[in-house]
Amino acid sequence: MRSIWNGAISFGLVSIPIKLVNATESHTISFRQIHTEDGGRIRYRKVCELEDREVTQGEIGKGYEDADGSIIPITDEDLAHLPLPTTRTIDIVAFVPADRIDPLQLEHAYYLAASGAPAAKPYTLLREALKRSRRVAIAKFALRGRERLGMLRVVDDVIAMHGLLWPDEIRAPQGVAPDADVTVRDKELDLADALMDTLGEVDLEELHDEYREALEEVIAAKTSGEAPPEAPEPARGGKVLDLMAALENSVRAARESRGEEAEVRHLAPREAAPDSVGGRAGKAGTGTGKSASAARKTTAKKSASAAKKTASKAKSSKTTKKTASASASAATAGGSTGTAKKAPAKKPAAKTASRKRTA
Repeated sequence: MRSIWNGAISFGLVSIPIKLVNATESHTISFRQIHTEDGGRIRYRKVCELEDREVTQGEIGKGYEDADGSIIPITDEDLAHLPLPTTRTIDIVAFVPADRIDPLQLEHAYYLAASGAPAAKPYTLLREALKRSRRVAIAKFALRGRERLGMLRVVDDVIAMHGLLWPDEIRAPQGVAPDADVTVRDKELDLADALMDTLGEVDLEELHDEYREALEEVIAAKTSGEAPPEAPEPARGGKVLDLMAALENSVRAARESRGEEAEVRHLAPREAAPDSVGGRAGKAGTGTGKSASAARKTTAKKSASAAKKTASKAKSSKTTKKTASASASAATAGGSTGTAKKAPAKKPAAKTASRKRTA
C-alpha cells in the first residue's frame, strides 16, 4: 500500500519512524455529468481570472484571502516551516481508556507502518504496551495543512490511528430529542429486549452494499441493451397505532425467519375473560391454539359438573315423593292414633263436593 505521509511517532524520548497508509477505501460508484441532449461530458476547467486562460495543475498553488479581498500566497515551504512540533511527528500526549472516546469524534482511519528495520523494536514496544494496558493513545499530528487530533490503537499486530474531531467541532444535540412527554412501560421494554435478543448478533463480514450491487445490475443491463430490472414492491408501512402489537409481531417475524417458535413466551397472560383471552392472543401471536383448547376444556368440565348436580337434585326429588306417598297410604289405613284423629277432617270436603253437585 502506498504511504501518504512520512514522519515519526514521538513516545516520550522514543522516536519511531513510521509511514501513514490509508486503512479504508471507497467502493462508491461515481457518475459523470453529461449534456442530456447529446451525452457530451460536462467538465469544470480551472481558469485564471487575470489571464482568462485554462491553467494546469502544476501552475496551481495555495493562497489565503484577507479581509479586504487581497490574496496572500502560501507555499509548501512556508507550511514546512510552521512553528509546530507536529509537522512531521505524531506526538502522543496521553493514554486513556478506549471508552473515553466519543464515537462522534471518529474520522478517517490509517495504518501506521514501521519505516525501516531500526523502527521495528520501538514500534513493537508501543504496540505491546497498548495491548497490555488496554488503553489508547491520544496524539496530535499535522496533515493536509492543519493540525489534527488522533487516537492510536492496536488492530491485530498493527498500530492503527483514527483521526478525531476536536471537541469544539462536535455540535450539542439541543432540540433533537422528542419534546413530547412519553412514558415507556416495562412490558414494552421487555418486548424490545426480546426483539434485540431474537435478532441477536451479526457477522459484519457478511454485510455488503446492496445499493451498489443493484446499481451495477442496472448499469450492466443498460450496457447490454436490456431492460433494467424492476424494483420490488415497497413494504407497506403505516402508523403504528399499537406499539405492543408491533413489537410482538416483530419478535414473531424475527423468530420465524430464524426457524424458531413464533410464540412470545415471556409475556404474562392478560387479565380478561377466557373467550376474549383467546382472541387477543390470536392477534398478538401468543399461542391461540393452546388458549382456546384450555377454554374448551374448562367449559366442558363446568357443563359436566352442572349436569351431575341436576341429576342429583332430580333423584332426591323422586325419593322425597315416594316417601310422602308411603306416609299417606299408612295414614289412610289408620295404622296409628295420630292418623285416626285426622280422618274426620276429610268429611267436610266430601259434603262440600255433594252440595256443589246438588246446586
